[in-house]
Amino acid sequence: MNKYVAVLGRLLLAFLFLAQMFVLIKAISNPGGYEGYQAWLGAHGLPGVFAPLIILIQLIGGAFLLLGFKTKVAAIVMAVYTVFLIVFIGAPDVPLLQYLAITGGLLVLAANPIMACSLDNLKK
Repeated sequence: MNKYVAVLGRLLLAFLFLAQMFVLIKAISNPGGYEGYQAWLGAHGLPGVFAPLIILIQLIGGAFLLLGFKTKVAAIVMAVYTVFLIVFIGAPDVPLLQYLAITGGLLVLAANPIMACSLDNLKK
């Protein structure tokens, strides 16, 4: 039973990033949406080059977490990404305590990457 609780935690973390990406992709698919997203990043001091990088990190990281593929690396990258969001985007746009909790969950996942229902587990 406990091994499936860990899988549920991994899937929920993956869902968080993938759901954010689907909302972002829907928003930027509108005319001027991508430029608006770049302008929003610019308002927080980030150049527009970060827009595709953020999209790529969330899509690949979320997919890797969902599948349990390279879980340790994906969890560490996503933990660094959440800290990046806290530092550069900052409150009130990023709920600080929620992202700290997400970072903590990702670090626990990085410490225990091999679990049931994952591609990493198939390698054994």
